[in-house]
Formats: sequence, C-alpha cells, structure tokens
Amino acid sequence: MVITILNALIAVVAGVAGAVVLYYLLNKIAELLPDRAEEKVKPYFFLLPALAAIALYLIYPAIQTFVASFANRNTTAFVGFDNYADLLTSSSFQNTLINTLLWVLIVPAVTIVLGLLIATLADKMKPRGEKVAKTVIFLPMAISAVGAGTIWRFVYTANPPTQDQIGLLNGIKTALGGDPVGWLTISSGRLNSFLLMVILLWAQAGFAMVLLSAAIKGVPTETLEAARLDGASELAIFFRITVPQIRSTVITVFITVLIGVLKTFDIVYVMTNGNYNTNIIAVDFFNQLFTNRNAGYAAAIVVMLVLVILPVMIYQVRQFRREEAAR
Repeated sequence: MVITILNALIAVVAGVAGAVVLYYLLNKIAELLPDRAEEKVKPYFFLLPALAAIALYLIYPAIQTFVASFANRNTTAFVGFDNYADLLTSSSFQNTLINTLLWVLIVPAVTIVLGLLIATLADKMKPRGEKVAKTVIFLPMAISAVGAGTIWRFVYTANPPTQDQIGLLNGIKTALGGDPVGWLTISSGRLNSFLLMVILLWAQAGFAMVLLSAAIKGVPTETLEAARLDGASELAIFFRITVPQIRSTVITVFITVLIGVLKTFDIVYVMTNGNYNTNIIAVDFFNQLFTNRNAGYAAAIVVMLVLVILPVMIYQVRQFRREEAAR
C-alpha cells in the first residue's frame, strides 16, 4: 500500500514538473525569435504538446483501428469487408445491436424526464431541504460504474429457495409468499436489460437534475407570473414556458447522456458480462478482443460504434456554437 501511494506521488510530481520544464523550454525557444514572429508562433508552441498528444493517443490509434477492421483476427492479412459482413449477418450481433438501441432510446429520455421531475419538485422545497435532497440524489454520480454494479447486485441477487435471500427484490418477493427470481439471468424477453438500465438511470439522474435545475432557476420569474395572472395552470406553465426556455440545456443533457450510453461498458460487464441476452456493443468489443482474440472483429465493432457516435457529437458541437452565438 505504501509503495503504491509513493509511486502515485512520484508520478504526479514528475508529471507536473515535466510539464513545467517543457513549457518553460518552449517559451524560451519562442523568445529567441524576432518580436513579430514570437507573437505569431508562441500560441502554436504552447498548443504543440496537446496536439502531439491528440495525434499520438487519438488520431493514430483511430487510423490503426480503421485499418485493422479490414484485417483477419491476427491483423496479419486483409480480408476486405468480411468482418463487417459477418458481424451484420450474425444473429448474436444483431441482438447486441437491438439491446444497444434499446439503451439509446430509453436511458437518455428517461434520464431527462427524471431530471426535470426531480429538479422541479426540489425547487418547490425550502432552501435547506432542497440542498439535502439534491445532495442525496447527486451522490450516485460520485460512485464508479463498477461500484454501482456492486451495490445493485444486492438488489437483484437470487439465492436458492432453501436459503435466505440477501437480494432486496427477492427478499420482498419471498416475504410476500413468492419464489425467488434470477432477475439478471432471465433469458426470455429483455427484463434483465431494463434492470441494468435502471442502474445507469440511478447514476445519471443526479447529473441531469443539477443542470436542469440551474436552467429552471434561470427562467425569468416575470414570465411565469404573467402566465399565472393570465390563468395558466402550473402544468401548462411548465410545458409551454419553462421547458421551451430551457430547451438548449435539455438537448445538451440528452446528448451528453446519449454519448455516455453508447460507451456504456462497466455496468453490463460487471453484472452479466453480456450473457443472458444483455450484450451491448462495448462489451461485445471487449470480449472479441480480449476473450476471443479476434482483433479484426473488435476493430470493426469499434468503427461501427464511432460511426454511430460521430453524428451525435457533430450535432452537439453545433449546438454549443449556436448557444455561444446566442449569447
């Protein structure tokens, strides 16, 4: 334990010191140039380390992955579009795509609904009660996905009928006279996938609540009071005045959660490892690469995932630019 902490401290100190020395040297090199050239070049000098890191750790691996998606399992020979054809015609991968689509359709939308509901109800409370409620609801955001999965195992766990049930759901079910159910091992239907989505909803609701609550508080009170004087109900005020005025925040939260959902891995991997009809793209990629040792398939899966995420990210960037222009 002591050695681990010492190594961590050395890494932090060495990293910070290295960055300071690097930028000091770049600044000195820029100062050697004529004044006019220094003004033009210095910003690029300071951006150089970040751009180099992006090129080394993002662009180069992305190109390498794209090339590998057209190669065999050992990336020793090109096989054309065989990996993509095999994946898209595979019934198991089609099921994985359906599961991923369900996550994409359900989790972001429900997260927005929960965030709006909690933010609106908390706004009606007294200041102290509002702070306590928001703190408690936001706490799951501080827990890792693996930690959240471990916690929810105690909700979904199923023991044999002859043993005591430590899982909350089965404890309630057996107390009412029913038999325990293996909630995560139900292969028919997709109930177990929905139960896994609940974990991510539990973790993301606090994030949505904080941003949406700040946006709701930013709605001019004069507009709300004018609507009340005109006889509008609270429900009408919420949907016709509040929601349209916080639309940009709603879209931002929705897209952020959507990108997170597309990259979801930990929860499914920890809880079921994609078994029992719960597989999603990120888990399938991991298993293809590290379990099946099929680098070509894994690269093809990543490329398809990037193609799905890319339009969403482009839309998000454009949305941010519109917000900046509006300000």
